[in-house]
Amino acid sequence: MNVTVRKAQESDAPFIAEALLESSRAGKKVGIFDFIFNTSDKATLLEFLHKFTLTDTKSYCHFSNFMIAVVDGINAGTICGYEPRIATHAIFARALEEVGIDESYHERIAGYLLCEPEIDNQTWVCDCMVIKPEFKSFEILKELVRKSMLTARLKGYRKVQAMIEIGSAESELIYKKLGFKVIDEKRSDYYEEQFGRAGILRLQIIL
Repeated sequence: MNVTVRKAQESDAPFIAEALLESSRAGKKVGIFDFIFNTSDKATLLEFLHKFTLTDTKSYCHFSNFMIAVVDGINAGTICGYEPRIATHAIFARALEEVGIDESYHERIAGYLLCEPEIDNQTWVCDCMVIKPEFKSFEILKELVRKSMLTARLKGYRKVQAMIEIGSAESELIYKKLGFKVIDEKRSDYYEEQFGRAGILRLQIIL
């Protein structure tokens, strides 16, 4: 299997939109974007997410933060790597405004905000690691994370973190196999009521 990893381009927006939706739902019926965009219709969500990856304001969901794993010329998976000191909440809200979502979305994701970890400005974050089912391979995941961590090193970061939902056993196992260790977790009954999981787990690796 010939795997290459490249930086995402504007033309990858539909693929990234699918990955964002899949990653946010993580096997559940709804995820955070269902609440942000106030709909669970897949076609509508993908349309919003497509536009969201292409906004002039570069939130963490912007296509430029993604890398794409390509196998034999086919997009097989993706990962998002971003700098929280740059991709702030204010930037996220500004990007949402570009696609017609006002700040009332905060009320709709109250459960998430209760469990969201506090990440310092010296940390690089890996998120939205998704592989197409037909390409499920630890080697692809390993290469995606390796390339993201290489970018982190080149930008001067020595800490890389990932956030997953408590109970996402497969994702937790993958990150641990890659050398990440659990550093904390946040739980909330309201989060569980909204998203069907107990809360959010944070993992870290030192480069």
